[in-house]
Amino acid sequence: MTAAIEISGLRKAYGAHEAVRGIDLEVARGEIFAFLGPNGAGKTTTTEILEGYRRRDGGAVSVLGTDPANADRAWRSRIGVVLQESEPDPYLTVGETLRLFAGYYPAPRPIAETLAHAGLQDEAGQRVRRLSGGQKRRLDVALALVGDPELIFLDEPTSGFDPAARRNAWVLIGGLRDLGKTVFLTTHYMEEAQALADRVAIISGGRIVAEGPPGELGGRSTAATEIRFLLPERTTAGELPPTDGPCEVDGRSVRISSSAPLRDVNAITGWALERNLQLDGLTVERPSLEDVYMELTEE
Repeated sequence: MTAAIEISGLRKAYGAHEAVRGIDLEVARGEIFAFLGPNGAGKTTTTEILEGYRRRDGGAVSVLGTDPANADRAWRSRIGVVLQESEPDPYLTVGETLRLFAGYYPAPRPIAETLAHAGLQDEAGQRVRRLSGGQKRRLDVALALVGDPELIFLDEPTSGFDPAARRNAWVLIGGLRDLGKTVFLTTHYMEEAQALADRVAIISGGRIVAEGPPGELGGRSTAATEIRFLLPERTTAGELPPTDGPCEVDGRSVRISSSAPLRDVNAITGWALERNLQLDGLTVERPSLEDVYMELTEE
């Protein structure tokens, strides 16, 4: 079985409000899958149905080959959940907390191994209440990992982190793939999804509006690719070759909004090579995952 999660025609309503409107989704085993969407889009409802914490109104759902609505304790031991906020006992040490949680599972991972993977081996004797925010988030991941689950749900795992702590957390999350785990990630940070996910799905208004590898989704944007460079010394804007996209010049800064970037880059670089000119600061920036996300969830 290659699919860790299979969803077909999933629906969920709260009174007259239909939060999830017949979505189809598949997550392969061993991949990091990012589920993106604004508040109220149906993201949390869908995730809670997958975790077995909320009943659906219609459609079919299979998680690790089981319907979460009818899942037993054995199935629950095969998944790990990292909530956006959690409150382990503040007076237990990190090691004691892990040993406590390991006792809930039939075949837990070794404590020392779990501490090492979460980067907490030096904090094993530290009380939970003395951990920093980043260390507490690492403990959350360790607690989800200690049962040796096949599938891990990560809900906004780096919310509130500074940039350095977020990058460190990305290394930890990326390491879950190396352990053969499937990761279902919800996040509001497009850069995070771009850096970590093998595939992403964007939900808006209860429907999936885009799905695929993050690098490919950027190509679906209606925004133009931007080509930027500095006008070479002793040249004027009037000497630049014609381009398919509009060209704006501000002092020496040149910006071309191109719908045919390969053709325009070829024209600009060919023009510079013929004249033995340098194109300082030359960059080509395609529309990003964030551009696509903003377009599709604008309403």
